[in-house]
Amino acid sequence: MPVLHTPTPATVQRLCTALLSAVLLLGAAGAATATAAAAADEPGWTAEPAAGGAAPARPYFYLAGPAGTVLEDRLALTNTSDRERTVTLRGADAYNTADGALAVRPADPADAGRRDGAVPGAGSWISFGTATTVKVPPRTRAVVPFTVTLPPASLPGEHPAAVIATADGREAGVRVHLRVGGPTLAALTVEDVFVRGRGARAVVAYTLVNRGNVVLAPELALRAEGLFGEVPGRTSRALPVELLPGQRVSLTEPWPGAPVLDEVDLTLTVTAPGAPPATATASAWFVPWGIAARLGAGLLGLGGVALAALLLVRKRRARGGAAAGGEPVPAGNRAPEHELTGASR
Repeated sequence: MPVLHTPTPATVQRLCTALLSAVLLLGAAGAATATAAAAADEPGWTAEPAAGGAAPARPYFYLAGPAGTVLEDRLALTNTSDRERTVTLRGADAYNTADGALAVRPADPADAGRRDGAVPGAGSWISFGTATTVKVPPRTRAVVPFTVTLPPASLPGEHPAAVIATADGREAGVRVHLRVGGPTLAALTVEDVFVRGRGARAVVAYTLVNRGNVVLAPELALRAEGLFGEVPGRTSRALPVELLPGQRVSLTEPWPGAPVLDEVDLTLTVTAPGAPPATATASAWFVPWGIAARLGAGLLGLGGVALAALLLVRKRRARGGAAAGGEPVPAGNRAPEHELTGASR
């Protein structure tokens, strides 16, 4: 029979000490692994607008001036790694993708980004001179000046652009809000409105076009009127889109209040600060096709039954008329029919 021994307090203390040491070692190993993973994910360098003296940090560049002038600013490159970094700098045009996201043109004008017929914009006005390639020593911050030359024939308004820094296969962009002096115009239109989907999955698709020369932050409201009165639409809300001048984007708006059975007239109203409201209308039929198919099958069956009953009634009437007139006379026993010619017989 096995004997159970009760551990002494000294043994318990040694065991607790060993367990605590193991936990501490595992925690240190996990922290080291997490630190190594974070270091692996760390890009090792950053690009941002250079701060001037006690001025606060800037999230982007803002430059403005009349056409024909040269504007100046500075980009700060910080190498946080233990090795030298070679950074390539360039200017790029900013634009909206088809779904409204912001993007920049590629470095090569012959790339696919130019196949949309776009012409060089404000990105080509940015120049780093001879400093298009900069070597930044380890743990060092380098400040690189650049210029923006506004062409004499540049149009008034905002010209979105960006400064792009590239190193070790990674790109970092800093937006450039550039405005050429002169009259500004805020204008937009909403086009190509239609409904896609049914029920809770219904969405309203539409296209927004910025026809002015300033960046717009649009808001949208949806109003719906059905055969049975007003249908729940969508109250005005800000869209997660920054619409650049001259750009066109295709968006969708969820419509959880879409009816199940109705004919609805939709009115979309889009507003933006400084711009007159833009509206567009569309009509949509909402039919529960499953119920409609079953109803159609039922009506078709009912129509078949009614037709069969009608044919049966007509057949019975025809038999009743034959019985009332007596037995039919065979064709060979019928009296000859006389031709009415006016001659005496």
